Parts: sequence; structure tokens; C-alpha cells
Amino acid sequence: MKRIVCLSIVLMLACASAHAQQKYLGKLSTNRYASNSTSNQYGQYGSRYSANSINNPYGQYGSQYSSKSVNNPYTTTAPKIYASDGTYLGKVSSNQYDSESTSNPYGQYGSKYSATSVNNPYGKYGSKYSSQSPNNQYSSDGPVIIGE
Repeated sequence: MKRIVCLSIVLMLACASAHAQQKYLGKLSTNRYASNSTSNQYGQYGSRYSANSINNPYGQYGSQYSSKSVNNPYTTTAPKIYASDGTYLGKVSSNQYDSESTSNPYGQYGSKYSATSVNNPYGKYGSKYSSQSPNNQYSSDGPVIIGE
């Protein structure tokens, strides 16, 4: 019985530790006025000076040299994006060879033909008319970005 309790505690701590490492980095959005949009140059997640912005060229999420950055063409640990309905939409990454990158035109998350791609202009996650798309400049319901 003690062994089961100890194992449960270890698992809870491991899950809490893994969850604590995730960092909310705003919403991938072309909405320049939404406070949590990556396109709001005055907001926490869009400013080029904010530590939590993918637009900060010197920050860990925007530098071309950081392993956690969207702008590092060689990283495989770029931030992940999730639609408001919970659907995984890949990694916001400039790495064209990463199978999960939104920049890989042949991958599930980068192809302009894939249903789960933000690059599909006719899909619900890529259309400029869909409320769940980062390409809809009026939506505040775009996908969230989660970094490590």
C-alpha cells in the first residue's frame, strides 16, 4: 500500500513539473488590437522587447540562435500551437524540415492542403474568415502558442 502511495506522489510531482515548464506565449493572430495577439506590437506577446514575445529578436522565443525560437531554422523544440478547440496545429517554426513545423510545405501542419494547417486558406484553421484562424484579423479566438 505504501508503495502505491509513493508511486502516486512521484507521478503527481512529475506531471506538475512537466506542466510547470510550459509557457503561454499569446495567441498566433493577425489581430493588431487584441491584447494577447502576437501581432499587437504594444502587447506583451507581440512587442519586440518582451521576454515572452516570439517577435523579440534577442529573446529565447524569437532569436535565430535559441533552440526554443520560432526563428531558428534548425530547431526541433519550437513553440507549439493549439486551436481553441484543443486541436494540435504543429510548431510555429521556420524549420522547413521538421515534420511538425508550420513552415514544412509537405508536412501535415505546413501544407496548404491539410485540414490541420494554418496555411490552408480554405480550412477552419487557416481561412481568413474562420474565427479559429490566426489569419482572421478580426478574431480574438485564434490558436494559442505554448513554449517550453
